[in-house]
Amino acid sequence: MSSKLKNKILLSSPHMGGLEMGFIQEAFEENWVAPLGPNVDAFEQEMVTYLQDEDLYAVAMTSGTAALHIALRLLGVGPGDEVFCSSLTFIASANPILYQGAIPVFIDSDSQTWNMSPEALERGFEESLKKNKLPKAVVVVDLFGQSADYRKLITICNKFNVPIIEDAAEALGASLDNKKCGTFGDYGILSFNGNKIMTTGGGGMLLVRDKEKAKYAHFLITQARDPAPYYLHSVVGNNYRMSNIAAGIGRGQLRVLDQRVSRRREINRLYRNELEDSGVIDFMTAPSGYFSTNWLSVGIFTKKVDPLCFVSKLAQENIEVRPIWKPMHTQPLFAKSQYYASSQNSFADLAFSNGLCLPSGSNLGNEDILRVCEAIKNIFYQE
Repeated sequence: MSSKLKNKILLSSPHMGGLEMGFIQEAFEENWVAPLGPNVDAFEQEMVTYLQDEDLYAVAMTSGTAALHIALRLLGVGPGDEVFCSSLTFIASANPILYQGAIPVFIDSDSQTWNMSPEALERGFEESLKKNKLPKAVVVVDLFGQSADYRKLITICNKFNVPIIEDAAEALGASLDNKKCGTFGDYGILSFNGNKIMTTGGGGMLLVRDKEKAKYAHFLITQARDPAPYYLHSVVGNNYRMSNIAAGIGRGQLRVLDQRVSRRREINRLYRNELEDSGVIDFMTAPSGYFSTNWLSVGIFTKKVDPLCFVSKLAQENIEVRPIWKPMHTQPLFAKSQYYASSQNSFADLAFSNGLCLPSGSNLGNEDILRVCEAIKNIFYQE
């Protein structure tokens, strides 16, 4: 069959479940289409219930990036402050540091979890201590649907009394030792972008452990309007509040989240059976105690190849794949930033130079996954 006649296999497309329309229709009937509204309030509370952490408060926003920005503001991060951040991530994890005029310092990942390396983090802290300038925060990213090693990372950050912002944008539904991702840090970040495991079309959420800080976050994201009979503003605010329509989509999506997680894990097992057992790719694995959602199935080729070659050739087969995130410390924007590798051979650089993200959407069928596997094996053995 010609590739032009084959259906397009996307990396991770939205997967609606049907329940969303009920909440959206209700919003239309009540004319709650602007930011704020009963869906927003309910979505925040339902997310806290899902995360099984009664000490949390949730603040729904327009994006995970917005939530991270507000977390930095609540921590008082400002010009000249340093913030440690995972290097192997999407740029949205790092850009809010620049919004505050702060200085990002990047930390490598370890090969076991693919997430922030405790060894590299501790080395970064020791160097900062020598300079008498500890970071104001550490942004730890839970990559591709898997928790970072908070058993060690929390101990290290507590030792230096530096708060953690957990960027769980890619890991809603994942857990470590039965504790949900998003609940490990002093602040948690969720994303409901269109490619995430659940979506609101575009949106995010901030998780905080202090009621007053949650209240202040709500104040900041609605343009920081002071209580007054007219528009009065004493501090800079943001227009980051989630709409009632988007929150309605989120409420419907949340009800099928566990099903979406289950399907992505099934897809990952199928990839392993076809590609790992064939000696083509070593996949990101979940160590003992880790429950990964496999938001994206990702792995590193067992021989040196050019991932961009696979991207190009698979595109000709109507299959969308992508390289692993290009590490932040290699981005032109951060060319002058400090970077702490986990060893002499940076894992973040290795993953980018020889890794691939495979189609993982929960709306893909087994026949789609097998088609991807066959195409990858054909290219791999021709290389």
